[in-house]
Amino acid sequence: MTPSTDRRPFGETDAGERVDRFTLTGSASVEVSIITYGAAVQSVRAPDHSGRSANIALGFPALHEYVASTGHYFGATIGRYANRIAGGRFVLDGVEYELARNDGDNCLHGGARGFHTKVWDVLEASNGLLVLAYTSPDGEMGFPGDLETRIEFRLEGPDLRIGYHATTSAPTVVNLTNHTCWNLSGEGSGSVDDHVLLLNASSFTPVGAELIPTGAIATVDGTPLDFRTPTAIGARSGAYDHNVVLDAYDGSLVFAARVTDPTSGRTLDVLTTEPGIQLYTGTSLDGTLLGTSRRPYRCGDCIALETQHFPDSPNHAAFPSTTLRPYEAFESTSVYRFGILANGALRAT
Repeated sequence: MTPSTDRRPFGETDAGERVDRFTLTGSASVEVSIITYGAAVQSVRAPDHSGRSANIALGFPALHEYVASTGHYFGATIGRYANRIAGGRFVLDGVEYELARNDGDNCLHGGARGFHTKVWDVLEASNGLLVLAYTSPDGEMGFPGDLETRIEFRLEGPDLRIGYHATTSAPTVVNLTNHTCWNLSGEGSGSVDDHVLLLNASSFTPVGAELIPTGAIATVDGTPLDFRTPTAIGARSGAYDHNVVLDAYDGSLVFAARVTDPTSGRTLDVLTTEPGIQLYTGTSLDGTLLGTSRRPYRCGDCIALETQHFPDSPNHAAFPSTTLRPYEAFESTSVYRFGILANGALRAT
């Protein structure tokens, strides 16, 4: 199959901004749809061990539902800063910056009007590739500098590759990720407790009140976060919203995680250039939201693996830096590789 990119209207915001839906197809049996609102992955269709295709990404069928439920971030590109910044403030070059606070006293995922609420510009759409761009003006949500951001979604065989690029007009902090929530049995099919998770992570960043890191890096030994051997997500807790520290981080693209669904046979591998992953299992979902299948989403009905720098890094000098300066470029890549278990062996879709 020749890679292609199909464009369809997806609605219009109250401000009159047109939103489009792009569907990427490639040489494998995977189909990925992305909307320009929030640069969000709206649907991922992949086959199971019997060849039956299903949507395995949580989301909505209509634009107004994304607009009304921005606090759930389904599939969205997150910025300027993924995860939490304590107290909604940080100091850079001796200057204290006050950020928008949307998570108690903290700034979460760039603030209430972060990148997940923006209609992104289309730079390129062809042959299984979609390139989107957004320029965040100086002071937006309190962050300094004009930040020019470009996101590239490319479907290559069984791989969805997401590339992030950003430059700034003034010193700032940047932490970009994608917030797709996965259920390999099919979105809306229920709990992922029986999904089996492998994390290439021996450490994590402990948190205190309001899920803010203490600044320590601790071993996962004896904790529910020890997924160094494949373990069912629900075996210990099932309710996760924690950052783990990847073992192999050196700035290159490395294996980070694998999720396997024993029922469907679907697998998802995550590779990334980032130092951490936020493991999230939909703890904010309470059954009131109806997804694409019009079935309710509840706590534990999904797993998100948000490749990222650590939460609150601007306030912890020992964490890998998230500072970006005008003479630098932010570059990051994450790959989501879809496969199938056939007779216990992994093969590409």
